[in-house]
Amino acid sequence: MGVLMSRRQTVEKVQKVSLAVSAFKDGLREQPSTRRRAEAGGTRRGTLEQAVQEGEEEASAGPSQPEESSTSKAAWERLRDGRGVEPEEFDRANRFTPPAFIRPKRELHDDEPPDISLEQREQVLNDEMCEICEVWTAESLFPCRVCSRVYHDGCLRRMGYLQNDSAVEVTETAHTETGWSCYYCDNLNLLLTEEEMYSLMETLQHCKIIPETCLTLDDFLHYKHLVHKQQFERPMAEAQEEQAALQFSALDPDKKGHIEWHDFLSHESIQLLQKLRPQNALLRLLTAKERERARAAFLALDQDSDGFIGEGECRRAQHTWFRKHQKETPSCNVSISHVGPMSESSPASSGSGKSQEKTPLPTEQEEARTIDWPNFLRENVAYILAARPNSAALHLQPPA
Repeated sequence: MGVLMSRRQTVEKVQKVSLAVSAFKDGLREQPSTRRRAEAGGTRRGTLEQAVQEGEEEASAGPSQPEESSTSKAAWERLRDGRGVEPEEFDRANRFTPPAFIRPKRELHDDEPPDISLEQREQVLNDEMCEICEVWTAESLFPCRVCSRVYHDGCLRRMGYLQNDSAVEVTETAHTETGWSCYYCDNLNLLLTEEEMYSLMETLQHCKIIPETCLTLDDFLHYKHLVHKQQFERPMAEAQEEQAALQFSALDPDKKGHIEWHDFLSHESIQLLQKLRPQNALLRLLTAKERERARAAFLALDQDSDGFIGEGECRRAQHTWFRKHQKETPSCNVSISHVGPMSESSPASSGSGKSQEKTPLPTEQEEARTIDWPNFLRENVAYILAARPNSAALHLQPPA
C-alpha cells in the first residue's frame, strides 16, 4: 500500500533533490577549473616577472573579492529561479518551506487565437483551501485578485512573504475591489520561460546591471540606450528617450529618485513578453478573473451596445486599467474600483484631478476608428498583465 504525501511534503522533497543536484553540478563546475590550473602550472615555464605580476594582481584583488563574487552569484541564481525571498534572509524557526517555482513552457497551440467570448460570462470561484497549509477556515482566507488561490495571513507570514507593512495591505485590500495579488501573480518574472529568462539575464549582464540593486534615472536611460543599440544597431531617438524617462517616472511614483529592483524586473519581464510572444500567446496568460474584468470594462465603454467602442476609449482603458489605489484618498459612498477602466458616464469616473490629468483626451481621428471585443483584448492584454503586481508603480506606461 503506497504512502500518500501532501502537496507541501512533495514540494519539500523536490526541493531537497534540487539542492542535491545543484550541489553536484557546482562540484562538477569547479573541478575543470582546478584541473586546468594544475595542468597550466605543470607545463608553463614560470618567470620572475610573471610571478611578481601574479602576486600583485592577487594583492590588488583583496580578500573581499570571493565574498563579492559569491554574493553576486547568489543574486543571479535567485533571478534565474524566480525566488523573491531567500531562506537566509529571515529566521527559519517556525517557517514553512518556500515553494519551488517551476517556469512555464510554451505549447504548440499557444500562438493560435483563444476563444474568449464577450457574451459568455465565466463563473469565477476561489479555491476553498489555503494554498500553503491546505486547510479551510472560511472567512479568514485572503483571496488573490488575479488567480483563484486563497491564503491565511499567518501562513504567508510563516512563509516569509508577509512583512509588517504588507500584512496591513493584505488585510485591508484583499476583500475590497482594490484586491491583492499573491506572491505568484505579484512576480511578473515568473511568466517567462527558462529560455526567455536566460535571454533577459544575458541582456542584463551585457549592460552591466547588478541584480537586486536600485536604478537611478541615469542608470535606466543608459540601460535603455544599450538595449536599443544592441537590438536595432542605431542610437535611440530623442522621442524614445523621452518615453523612457516617462516610464522611469511611472516606475517611481513616490519620486524617490530611483526605482526598486522588483519594479524594474517586472517592467523588463513584460517588455520581453511583448517582444518575444504574439498577442494570442499573451491572451492565454489571462486568468478567469482578468477576463471577466475585461468584459465588464468593454461593456461599460460600449454605451450603445453595438459591440464596438472608439479608439479613444480604448486608449483611456490602457491609461486607467488597474489604476493604483490612492491611499491618501478618503473613503466615500461611491466605490471606486481600480481593477478596470471606467466610462465617463459612470458615477466613479469623477475621480481626482491627478487621475484625470494622466488620462489623455481622445482626438477626432481616434474616435473615428472603432474597435471590437477581440481587438480590445489584444490591444490591452499587456496592460492587464502589467497590472498584476501590488506595487504602486506602473510597470508598463502607455504611450501619450
